[in-house]
Amino acid sequence: MINKRFFKTKDEVEVTFEVAESEVDQSIAIVADFLDWKPAAMKKVAKSKSYKFRVRLPKDSQFEFRYLVDNEKWINDVHADHYQPNGFGDDNGLVSTYQ
Repeated sequence: MINKRFFKTKDEVEVTFEVAESEVDQSIAIVADFLDWKPAAMKKVAKSKSYKFRVRLPKDSQFEFRYLVDNEKWINDVHADHYQPNGFGDDNGLVSTYQ
């Protein structure tokens, strides 16, 4: 799931990426172009039984991302705004910050 929070007075959007706990055995990281393609661990949130990662991104842009589960399995977010081939035979999810 992806939640976006647009600010009236800032040129950025708070984006929260969320993956259900049931999709993960031990760990999950988000890997994205806005992170220079370096995995960033997602935080386990017991109350919502999910893993979350929150970031502020520039408005009016588009970013590629995927999730890496247990350091071996790639998954996409079914709630991504679009998908784009990544050159490795799979697709990356796209998140848009256009309002």
